Amino acid sequence: MQNLSLLSFIFFSLLIMLITWLKTKNQNINSANSLFFANKNLGFFMVGGALFFTNINAVQFIGENESVYLNNMSVMAWGMTSVLALIIVAEFIMPIYLRAGISTIPDFLAIRYDESIKRWVSNIFLFSYIFNLLPVVLYSGAVAFNGLFDISGILGISYWHSILLLTTTIGTLGFIYTMYGGMKIMAISDTLLGIGMFIGGIVLLYYAFTYLGKGDFNIGVHTVLFSKREHLNSIGSSLDAIPFSTLFTGMILMNLYYWGTEQYIIQQALSAKDLASSQKGIAVTCLGKIVSPIVINIPGLIAVHLYNNYENTPEIFSRLVRDVSPPILTGFMATIVFGAALTTFHAGLNSANTLFFTKYENALSNEDNERQQILMKKTMLFSILICITAMIIAPALVFVKSGFYTYLQSVGGYFSVPIFTIVIIGMVSKSVPSIAAKIGLVFFIISYACTQMLFDINLHFLHILFILFCVTCILMLIIGKVYPLKEPYVLKLSNHVSLQPWKHRFFYYSILLLLMVGMFILFSPWGLG
Repeated sequence: MQNLSLLSFIFFSLLIMLITWLKTKNQNINSANSLFFANKNLGFFMVGGALFFTNINAVQFIGENESVYLNNMSVMAWGMTSVLALIIVAEFIMPIYLRAGISTIPDFLAIRYDESIKRWVSNIFLFSYIFNLLPVVLYSGAVAFNGLFDISGILGISYWHSILLLTTTIGTLGFIYTMYGGMKIMAISDTLLGIGMFIGGIVLLYYAFTYLGKGDFNIGVHTVLFSKREHLNSIGSSLDAIPFSTLFTGMILMNLYYWGTEQYIIQQALSAKDLASSQKGIAVTCLGKIVSPIVINIPGLIAVHLYNNYENTPEIFSRLVRDVSPPILTGFMATIVFGAALTTFHAGLNSANTLFFTKYENALSNEDNERQQILMKKTMLFSILICITAMIIAPALVFVKSGFYTYLQSVGGYFSVPIFTIVIIGMVSKSVPSIAAKIGLVFFIISYACTQMLFDINLHFLHILFILFCVTCILMLIIGKVYPLKEPYVLKLSNHVSLQPWKHRFFYYSILLLLMVGMFILFSPWGLG
């Protein structure tokens, strides 16, 4: 059975690799623009697939099911509020980026403020990727794979050593994937994996409900719907990991940051061939986020009824897949989870490389090919250093006790909302100077650190982020009033693609928002909960 699962994993992995290779074998990646942005020529479906599956990774499979098992469906709020954030990004933020012709978020900050703030934010992004994003992605992928195939048992090594082995493997493959594949290969593989995720997720639910019902699918569904119904509730209380009130404070801010200023995410949308394709791709991502709780979070609900007091909760999803699935499906799901970890690691590493490259080269379209080749070699060496550092940090997450999904979000607060704050002030104000952005960054990061490490103020970290966002905005605007720019900032048109917006976007945005609200009602005391 175990051998058949491994053979299934190898088969499906090779199949995805083959299809991806056939689609990209003729691409030219001898320039930075082709490597990092696929020559800015992606259609809307590939943009949507890349955006969605760069976000949906092993962290979601492992972390969100763990949260559902320990709490309830309140964790789905991260995905649902993403819909509103994505629509705001598509309508208001993407046009600004494409109009400015930027390649990275620090590029925009250099245009709006100055080169020094670009270097500050580039370094913050890089620090965030090296010490937060990449290690968590490696760890979650390793946990999932070990849980699916019991690598520690097969090799006769400790759990920690199996995680160390797997994080090293994923990190090494991710490096190769990044340096020799580029953005287009990621977009295609992401799209394939996204389709596979929904197919595999639906099939998994059938087997899981049937297993729970002892051979009867309907009994399994009835058990989940009418027993332990508190786990079906997405309206989190103050005792849950995600209180419902945080949706209207720090959560929407973190989602606006994530979808609108997080480099490794926004880089997917910046690779679109025009604004309309970017907006359509974002709408595709919204639809994926609305339906994703069905295939990502429901396994955690089923696990509530199968396992009592399960100790190694990060492996709850992998344990469920291993117990309920036939070997071929286990291998298929392993391909999806492993591919999810690999592609998100690739996205983070690709964006880190882009940030490093553009610290030295302001224009990715620079025609000095010899200089670009020299910088790309330096970028490869930098990429190796990042990978090694992330692979060293990742196994240490075994010792995180509060659930590593919560760890990822809370630690991300040090970098996310501070950057979003200075970006949004830069967009809405024409007079705030660079010094205000620097003061705002330092104030926000230090204040948040004090609330997390020095003072227990008995307030959810998302509420704290919202309060600090408001205070920092006021602080920056006051500085802009007292020491305004000598000449008000004016965004200069420097677009490389068409800025014609998607004609029917408002109709589809309305449908997406209604579906988002409907999901909250469905998983609430007024619905299933």
